[in-house]
Amino acid sequence: MFVGHYGVGFAAKKLEPELPLWLLFIAVQLLDVLWAPFVLLGIEKVRIVPGFTASNPLDLYYMPYTHSLVAALAWSVVAALAYRFLARGGSRRAATIIGIAVFSHWVLDFLVHRPDLALYDNTAKVGLGLWNLPALAMGLEAASLFGGMWLYFKLGPARRTAFLVFGVIMLAIQVYVFFGPPPASANAAAATAIVGYALFAFIIGMLERKTPVAR
Repeated sequence: MFVGHYGVGFAAKKLEPELPLWLLFIAVQLLDVLWAPFVLLGIEKVRIVPGFTASNPLDLYYMPYTHSLVAALAWSVVAALAYRFLARGGSRRAATIIGIAVFSHWVLDFLVHRPDLALYDNTAKVGLGLWNLPALAMGLEAASLFGGMWLYFKLGPARRTAFLVFGVIMLAIQVYVFFGPPPASANAAAATAIVGYALFAFIIGMLERKTPVAR
């Protein structure tokens, strides 16, 4: 899953308005934010195999440090503690929501990944494989993204059209990722991911900064 993760970020903002959207965007993608440099450093492994699934050419055969169940739980706790101790005035509730947002990544990935998510180390791998059903996978991405955005809109932000346009652009990028040409290499996929996550967090931060929320 890609843009669907951001729906959790929008929903989390509704639950805890003190959390900035840019931080929630990083939280829901933290496992992938870590995965990308781990691939570039050779710590985790991925192969580009066109047609590997019906909508994703990535053979994610070794990623125990970011996407195993044990690792996902560990990073969730680390993220919650980091927010609790680094954010000035950050509440325990907000820290808990950060941790849940991080772990939500593994839960949503479980739905779409083929069995490449290890429960621990690099063994006992699971995944429901919805990437092999592109229409269903895309529908899930859109429902998660815009469902979360709808919950966020209940806070009463202005400039909703700008958020909706951004959401449509994000979904269009997802369609390109699904049906466009495969990445040139594993390192190219990882580098593109880093740029994409940073850019999305920056854009949503700018949108939120210019968007007053009703209280």
